[in-house]
Amino acid sequence: MQQKIFLSATWQYLAMMNYEVDPAILQPYLPPYTVLDVFEGKVLVSVVGFLFNNTKVMGVKWPWHVNFEEVNLRYYVKYFDGKQWKRGAAFISEIVPSCIISTTANLLYNEHYSTANMFHSIQEVNNELLVQYNWKTRNKQWNSMEIQASTALQDIVAGSEAEFILEHYFGYNGLNKNTTIEYAVEHPRWQVYPVSKFLLTCDVQQLYGDAFVPFLKDAEPHSVFLAKGSDIIVRKPVKIKM
Repeated sequence: MQQKIFLSATWQYLAMMNYEVDPAILQPYLPPYTVLDVFEGKVLVSVVGFLFNNTKVMGVKWPWHVNFEEVNLRYYVKYFDGKQWKRGAAFISEIVPSCIISTTANLLYNEHYSTANMFHSIQEVNNELLVQYNWKTRNKQWNSMEIQASTALQDIVAGSEAEFILEHYFGYNGLNKNTTIEYAVEHPRWQVYPVSKFLLTCDVQQLYGDAFVPFLKDAEPHSVFLAKGSDIIVRKPVKIKM
């Protein structure tokens, strides 16, 4: 039975910097009953920045919590439900500027949200997009991800890395060693802006831990994408137990 809608919003300007990692560093985070999803034999994680706009929870706009930024670190998993493989994302870290948002998501979905000061900038100059997300870590250091791209939208090519990264319609979080939370995310197929320049400046150790430093700190990403986004819905979670 399809779950009821928990959240609706418009996700915009999804900046995704994708890095190949050793699968061993993700094993401690892997939700029960899921396995790592790979692209051409490579295990990837993504630093993602995007805008939540026109956000409604259970159909209601919360004052001062309608439009905001999110930056997360995610990886890719799949789960076999007995009939089909479901491809989804799981998260190491999710940062938003409101403690109400982070607390609610952590309680209902067992997410990995934290709260930080954040701001963003979206500029369009001479048919170029300049997208920047900024957030502050506990040591008061400002972090940023920046992307420059053409405004000429392109469709995602079937079988491409962009399709692998962008087309996931489930989220998975481990609740305990025997239970996983699954929730559906629904949106149309996205388009992407061709990326020409990018820069990630962040304290990897402070944000994500020592295990990720060799793969993210001063590393060249395997790929970088900027998706236009769309209206989305997130459905209420279900628990998977065996």
